[in-house]
Amino acid sequence: MATGQEPMSPPEQEVPQQEQPGETSATTQPPAAAADDQSAALDELRDRWHRALADLDNLRKRHVKELERARSDERARTAAAWLPVLDNLERALAHADADPSAVLKGVEAVRDQAVEVLRGLGYPRYEETGVPFDPTRHEVVGVIDAPDAEPNTVAQVVSPGYGADDKQLRPAFVVVSKRQE
Repeated sequence: MATGQEPMSPPEQEVPQQEQPGETSATTQPPAAAADDQSAALDELRDRWHRALADLDNLRKRHVKELERARSDERARTAAAWLPVLDNLERALAHADADPSAVLKGVEAVRDQAVEVLRGLGYPRYEETGVPFDPTRHEVVGVIDAPDAEPNTVAQVVSPGYGADDKQLRPAFVVVSKRQE
């Protein structure tokens, strides 16, 4: 080409920038594709949320079943502890027409067995007199004037108490000596 003109250089083309893995660029995706990606992410989050709710509901149901099973097992264990006492009461009733002193000894033995069952279940018996009145362990059913007793002490136990400290089945019903004035 001898026309005196310089040859034309090819027009500069824009080189697309490379995207890093995991990155999306708003300029490289059409708006519809970006909306589809957001919709897919939202659907995934909803799915995860529903699965978490289902897992929580299953956990709650399993806990209710386990709690009921534990209660049932404990009721059965407690009832089994009382069966020998019931058997001995039936034996005592079968011998009710026998010698009264023998029946009385049998009933006392059954009572002692029942007290032992309660102790084994964590409720020991207490019926001490002469101790200071404790409103957490005693319930007053009467007050007497006892000159030989210290004021505000247990003078008589009407019904024994069962349990200890924070595991009390029943307080002892007591008569307390009143304060001397």
